[in-house]
Amino acid sequence: MRFLPLAFAIFVTLAATVWAGWQPVWPAYTLLAVAGALSLVGLFDLVQQRHTLLRNYPLIGHMRWLLEGVRPQIRQYFMESDTDGTPFNRSERTLVYERAKDELDNQPFGTELDVYAAGYEWINHSVNARTTVDTPMRVDIGGSDCGRPYSASVYNISAMSFGSLGAAAVRALNLGAKRGNFAQDTGEGGISRYHREAGGDLIWEIGTGYFGCRTRDGHFDANAFTDKAQDDQVSMIEVKISQGAKPGHGGILPGAKVTPEIAEARQVAPGEDCISPPGHSAFTTPIELLEFIANLRDKSAGKPTGFKLCVGNRWEVMAICKAMLETGIKPDFIVVDGAEGGTGAAPVEHSNNIGMPLRDGLLFLQNALVGSGLRDDIRIGASGKVITAAHLAVNLAIGADWCNSARGFMFALGCVQSLRCHSNRCPTGVTTQDPVRQRALYVPDKAERVYNYHRNMLGTLGQVLGAAGVGDCAELRPHHVCRRISETEYLTLDRAYTFLARGELMDGASHEEYRRFWDMARPDSFAPVTAVNCKS
Repeated sequence: MRFLPLAFAIFVTLAATVWAGWQPVWPAYTLLAVAGALSLVGLFDLVQQRHTLLRNYPLIGHMRWLLEGVRPQIRQYFMESDTDGTPFNRSERTLVYERAKDELDNQPFGTELDVYAAGYEWINHSVNARTTVDTPMRVDIGGSDCGRPYSASVYNISAMSFGSLGAAAVRALNLGAKRGNFAQDTGEGGISRYHREAGGDLIWEIGTGYFGCRTRDGHFDANAFTDKAQDDQVSMIEVKISQGAKPGHGGILPGAKVTPEIAEARQVAPGEDCISPPGHSAFTTPIELLEFIANLRDKSAGKPTGFKLCVGNRWEVMAICKAMLETGIKPDFIVVDGAEGGTGAAPVEHSNNIGMPLRDGLLFLQNALVGSGLRDDIRIGASGKVITAAHLAVNLAIGADWCNSARGFMFALGCVQSLRCHSNRCPTGVTTQDPVRQRALYVPDKAERVYNYHRNMLGTLGQVLGAAGVGDCAELRPHHVCRRISETEYLTLDRAYTFLARGELMDGASHEEYRRFWDMARPDSFAPVTAVNCKS
């Protein structure tokens, strides 16, 4: 059906040619000219390499740009709305497109946001503003037990598995990461042959299914892990406890979608259902989690090893901190995934009503680590709709050492948010295993866009840092950001939020809310020491 308009145009062209030869009248020549022109446009769409949508939808793909140009209201409310239907204030997707294509991304007429609405945030600029900051914008990850620290970009590709993404998308992302010297998180689907093609840095995510390092019955296989983890391309090891888009849910890739290539990456049988349980079988307590991390770090020859989670029960985070203090084992990093993050498919209840948003989760983890005296030894990553340099700067100001993005880099690949990720009919060839649809995603061009987007993001972040009068990402602090709490009131973030002092939780004089969850936590169990019985 996608190629039917082109086929019809070619058929009409041939018919008009016969008609013009039989009866040389002006209607025949007119029809021949129109149908011939359409046929040429459609054939060019098939062979051009810049627009994936046109390669997959010759002729009819032009309707997208036609509709966007009809009137601003259509562009704003239909073509560029977020996945929940909320219109962007200037489409973030369009902003990514411009930066990925290395096009001018400035806009006229000033802000489109309601600057007096509660929740509006701005970054304070300095009278002593600097020129664009061009420091490397990298962060060293690796604590005292890490033998091979990694220098990471402050902006990297968040977890997206081969299987949820097609081969062409994985190849383009890794090639762009290689060019830009930043990292690609593999997602929990394992390391595929397409991750290895370009040689870009990888963060190997190990989820509850232990794909790529599992036994036949789905448990962790230490030998299989060791073989892959010591590969030089693997820069860090990340244990996924939960993801923001569907925390505590797990997942299943139906057997019909488990191709031989996916089976190879995940170490499962082709054609069999590929199941990710809701929880891990390698550990069940905070202490066991840390012992598992220490074991992975040892078997990876000392590479930075940590975990990712969407914050849920806050005493569980405190329990992990107490386990660190008791055992002396510390992860090299923790990534906080916000509940606003996306996924290919999830129950609406999990997407909308389970898990803590990124800002709240990041603040809580920052305070838990600072309050327990552990922050200096552990780096924090943040992921969840981090698409602009402003998003990145605010997260860095309140505690993150670096940020990850999936959505931003998908836009750079050409994603148009058609919401067909789970159907295998992605119109731009990003989230499909269909080889015909994937063919439309021309890897060299999209890799260049991934590279451009990352480079321009860091360039814009440098401008933001310069405007704020700081010389490095590490100098950003909560007082650099203001948040409006009503039409007439605003606060800097150091006053809008609670920030604990170093070691405050152990001193016994902590903020009441944090003290409550600290007292509920224990290092040998994720269950709380005490809990309120709402039915008593």
